[in-house]
Amino acid sequence: MRPARREKVMPPFFTRAEGEVTRLSVSGRLTLVDLSAMTEEIGALFEGIGQGKLLIDLQALDYVDSAGALFLLRVEEEAAKRSIPFEIANMSPRVRSVVGIIDRRAVAPPPQDRPRSVGLVEETGMTSAAFIQDIARSITFGGSLISEVVLSLLRPSSVRWKDVLLYMKKVGVDGLPILGLISYLLGLIIAFMSSLQLKQFGANMYVASLVAIAMVRELGPIMTAILVAGRSGSAFAAEIGTMKVNEEVDALVTMGFDPVRFLAVPKVFASVLVVPLLTFFSDLFGILGGMTVGVLGLDLTIHTYAELTSWALEVFDVVSGVVKSMVFAVLIAGIGCQRGFQASGGAEAVGNATTSAVVAGLFLIIVADSTFAIILNYVRW
Repeated sequence: MRPARREKVMPPFFTRAEGEVTRLSVSGRLTLVDLSAMTEEIGALFEGIGQGKLLIDLQALDYVDSAGALFLLRVEEEAAKRSIPFEIANMSPRVRSVVGIIDRRAVAPPPQDRPRSVGLVEETGMTSAAFIQDIARSITFGGSLISEVVLSLLRPSSVRWKDVLLYMKKVGVDGLPILGLISYLLGLIIAFMSSLQLKQFGANMYVASLVAIAMVRELGPIMTAILVAGRSGSAFAAEIGTMKVNEEVDALVTMGFDPVRFLAVPKVFASVLVVPLLTFFSDLFGILGGMTVGVLGLDLTIHTYAELTSWALEVFDVVSGVVKSMVFAVLIAGIGCQRGFQASGGAEAVGNATTSAVVAGLFLIIVADSTFAIILNYVRW
């Protein structure tokens, strides 16, 4: 036996035009059950009113709940939007008490802020202030990172060496193939382009010296740093940024761990240990690329090319390249971790932190390399 289906009892609406006034008489019950149907009828009613006045007569209304009272307020708001005069007549004390429960400010939609146009001077000031704040945050993080690194060196047992080995593999071993290919092609291109000019003067032997000095002094360290910044610096920022967004960093703080020591120090140690080795490989592959051109295109033997390369290089060149690569490694790991800790929000914040880590890392690499070029020039001579 099927249960009897409950029929919806809709309040009857009677509309009557009295000159420029449209009277809407409501009788019966005005409840939540009939809200959707009432909304449709009222929408059709507003379409036929035009610019006349709307008068809602509640003399025959027996019962109204909070949904019905909210419906009356919505009708009043819709009339105000359409600039139609509106009035509710014959409201009983019971209906008035229910309508009075509704807080008009609570149910009103929030105001939409219109985008304000920003002038050039204001935009420049805002950008400058944000840049200064970013520098201040970076310096603050750098100070805390240096202190944690010093404490970790004094207490090596506190360092998570398993994580250091893991990041050494990610930064070094995983990045070696692409670094070797880029460095080999870079040395090959330098040797080929320089040989086109040196051939005219019969100075083919100087191709080996040019490639060796260019790779060891400048191109090897900076190409390695750029590659590490693109691969590992962005990975550091994405990893820590995801943990920050998922509140895992806050969980570490709650458990008594220092986030900088727990997350950033292993990455810095791994980068400092691996990036100089990557720089050596970059120099070696660049010299091999130049040797390919020297042997195949300049009629030089492998032994001759190797001797010319060894005559051109000095210990100072190799040591300066190692020192630069270590500084680049600290900058890349530090800025990647700092951008990750700075992330807040959702997935978009992680992407912004990753992009910012790469851009800031490249900027710091160029600034540091320019500083080294000036300092080493005076130290050497």
